[in-house]
Amino acid sequence: AGAPRGGWRPMRRYLRAVFIVWIVLRYGLDELFLHSFQRPWLRAVARVVTVGRNLQAPRGQRLRQALEALGPIFVKFGQVLSTRRDLLPPDVAEELARLQDRVPPFDSAVAIATIERAFRRPVDSIFASFEREPVASASIAQVHFATLRTRDGQLRDVAVKVLRPGMLPVIEKDLSLMRMMAGWVEKLSADGRRLKPREVVAEFDKYLHDELDLVREASNAAQLRRNMADLGLVLIPEMIWDFCHPEVIVMERMVGVPISHTERLVEAGVDLKQLARDGVTIFFTQVFRDGFFHADMHPGNILVSLAPHSLGRYISLDFGIIGTLTEFDKEYLAQNFTAFFRRDYKRVAELHIESGWVPPGTRVDELEAAVRAVCEPYFDRPLREISLGMVLMRLFQTSRRFHVEIQPQLVLLQKTLLNIEGLGRQLDPDLDLWSTARPFLERWMLDQIGPKRLWRELKEQAPLYAKLLPDLPRLLHDYLRRGPAAEQRELRTLLMEQRRTNRLLQSLVYGGVGFAFGLVAMQLIVRAGLL
Repeated sequence: AGAPRGGWRPMRRYLRAVFIVWIVLRYGLDELFLHSFQRPWLRAVARVVTVGRNLQAPRGQRLRQALEALGPIFVKFGQVLSTRRDLLPPDVAEELARLQDRVPPFDSAVAIATIERAFRRPVDSIFASFEREPVASASIAQVHFATLRTRDGQLRDVAVKVLRPGMLPVIEKDLSLMRMMAGWVEKLSADGRRLKPREVVAEFDKYLHDELDLVREASNAAQLRRNMADLGLVLIPEMIWDFCHPEVIVMERMVGVPISHTERLVEAGVDLKQLARDGVTIFFTQVFRDGFFHADMHPGNILVSLAPHSLGRYISLDFGIIGTLTEFDKEYLAQNFTAFFRRDYKRVAELHIESGWVPPGTRVDELEAAVRAVCEPYFDRPLREISLGMVLMRLFQTSRRFHVEIQPQLVLLQKTLLNIEGLGRQLDPDLDLWSTARPFLERWMLDQIGPKRLWRELKEQAPLYAKLLPDLPRLLHDYLRRGPAAEQRELRTLLMEQRRTNRLLQSLVYGGVGFAFGLVAMQLIVRAGLL
């Protein structure tokens, strides 16, 4: 019986590949790529096979429908692809952003079996009650409500997230097909090579495997909960670590109203304008202060509390996608925004080159002109009509012709910023994102050039100089005592120590000058009305 099964697996893979090709042709996706195919016979075959198709729908819509027809993994791939607005035309990216996980729930008996296998206990010994009907179902996991028996005998309302069974083999099979098709597209299409399909599939591979580990999601939630504890604007569920496993996580149950149900929120007395401002505050705090932000903030993952003690506070859910920014990323963004506010497009171009994200031979004047064409039109609009997310997106799209290597963390930032702007203006059409963000940008730039950074660097270097300075008198005394034989060696030592001391003094002087200059520049910017 083993031989037929072994022979059936390649056949199933072949049939799956044929089905994918049929869907591609049925929805006219060949038009997205085949126009640049260099082999005429392929174009001829496509025309023959696709006779009688109705391609009235826009290309983005057809691509979205094709991915939905191919199943949950391809839907998830489309969601990830929608974040790469640096690679996709705007109409296609916007349509892919509409993809939702419309996946039927799996059998609750399978969910219970997964829980019992993970914790090696009957589900009735863990929970006082377990709702068999899931409250949410997606391509990777589904959620059930339950009542947990705690160690001290208390009962606690919880949510139980269970990984969909058999996901790894399904993912590996479809990823293998995606890699194969990406290779075909790269070999046969000039446009395909520009879209870097194999790199996109590799990024999707990493993303999916990360999402399959629910403990990773739980740790993301715990970090965000810690970071946001003192802000008082957002509620994040507490993870019950005694019941966290790669396939199952148990967390505090959160009760709220989806943020898209604005009529119900108004009836409950929630101030929508304040809610919009709070959303911007939460995002910029996570990005600029912590460098650790929820990167999947679409309306399906956000509730609003109606409880009397927390009325109007955000409730964040689903922490599988988290963005992080290094100190280098923050400094790069700070300098870019500062140059942008000053309309110093040459500095923006220089920063791209200095960062190593464009080829070293790129002409500064050409990149400067392209950046100016993107940014200058925004300064003639009222501030409330300016979209930071759109500015970043257009910069990414413009940078394609200069072969800029867009960093994944910045793409996630831009995608989340667009989500926040769209959500904020849905709640408050007059939301002025720039004015709301201004305090964060001011503090951010002061942190980059002000006394806080100087003090931080001095603290980092303090152990070195604390050890060095007491030795200087002894070194000088030894030098004076010793004869000419040791003169050269001791002189070199003294020179080295003197250089280190000079660098410390220079850093103090330059830091003070930089801080003073930063304050003056900030005042000039504010007075000019650019910030």
